[in-house]
Formats: sequence, structure tokens, C-alpha cells
Amino acid sequence: MLTTTALTHGTWPRRLPLPTTKDHPHLWHLTTPHPTALTTTHHQILNPTERHRATSLRRPEDRTTYLTAHVSLRMLLAAYLGADPADLPLYRMPCTSCQGPHGRPALVGHPLHFSLSHTTGLCVLAFAATTVGIDAEPPATPTVADEVAAALHPRETAELRALPPTHRATAFTRAWTRKEALLKALGTGLNRRPSLEYVGTGEQPLAPPGWTISDVTVPDTTHTAAVALRTPTSPPPP
Repeated sequence: MLTTTALTHGTWPRRLPLPTTKDHPHLWHLTTPHPTALTTTHHQILNPTERHRATSLRRPEDRTTYLTAHVSLRMLLAAYLGADPADLPLYRMPCTSCQGPHGRPALVGHPLHFSLSHTTGLCVLAFAATTVGIDAEPPATPTVADEVAAALHPRETAELRALPPTHRATAFTRAWTRKEALLKALGTGLNRRPSLEYVGTGEQPLAPPGWTISDVTVPDTTHTAAVALRTPTSPPPP
């Protein structure tokens, strides 16, 4: 089980050592602040696409969460690279499933790998020397767990159905979070069917060959999180 490091609202580290292939992914979390914790100066480090995406979100809490995640991403990348956060040339790689412009986020000209996930009230970020994906989810309700269980790998669906009803939601949330972390790392997101890879619903995650999946503790929250990391000796995903 890995643990995230908390970031303080409105402040970010100034210099960080780059992760290496011998390290666990560097994991961070930030709870969504009151909108005033992000100043106009913070907003200005985002590129036009990021600002447009933020303004297109109708709910204020969604805008705040999005801005928090993307400002934090740029500030942490700047600390790792010794760069100006506004000058980082971020882009989206093609989706490995449909080739659309919504694959893994990447940085032009630098091999540092990173991933972020944001949900209401929380942002989590991962940085690594190889391909990485991270996801965080609030606790699923029993109704959601029962309705979506059939979309998982058949073994996972069977495992959930064998559990007492009171345990299914927790096990489902574990499996779904691991699944999303892996699909982000693969560069497909949910364009790839969640039923294809088996990650398990139990206490210990499993991963397909060439990958490691770890559950992640996010202190002082009720969220479930997981991170998927390509093993350094494996070929990169297509």
C-alpha cells in the first residue's frame, strides 16, 4: 500500500528530485480548496485549452476541482524540471484505442511521466520514470456496485457476487479504481472495455504482465485510490 503526500493550499514545492526507475511513483494529493485559494496569477499559468475547459464546467465545485488539479500539475512539474509552470508544453497523446486526442498527458521534450485524477473534493497526482496512471474515487454506493459489477472482468463480477451485500461496495470501489488507473496508463481510458483486464476485488491488487498496480492511501479522506506503473523492463504501451 502506497501513501500520497499532502500539498498545502496555494503553496507547492520549489524543487523536487526527479523520480527514477528504482523509485515508487511520487504521489501527491490536494483537497479542493475554496475558490479564493487559487489566485488570478495561478489561473494565468494554464494554457488557453485548460482555461477554456475550466470555464465550460457549469458547476462551481467542478471548476474549482479542475483548476486545482491542473494548476497543481503545472506547479509540481515546474518543481521537478526547474521550469516556469506557464511555459510547460503539455499535450495529449493519441488514444491507443481510437487514436483520438485524449490519450495520456505528456510533456514535449521530456521523458517524465505523470497522471492526475480529480473528483469532487480531491485531486491526486502521480509522477514516475515510466508510464503511470492514477485514479481516485469516492466510496461507491451499493446500488452503483450492483449495477456496474457486470461491466468488470468476469472473474471480478463473480467475486463481487460471492461477497455479502454489505462488503460489495467496498470491493467494487477497489476494483474500479485499480481498473481506471490501469486504463489511464494504457492511454485509453474507458474507451477500452473494463472487462478485458483482471485487477481483482480483494485486498491485494493484481496486474497484467508488464504492469504493477498498487492501492494508495489518501490520508484524511474517504476516497479509494490506486496507481498503475509499467515495469521498467516492459515495452511501452502502443
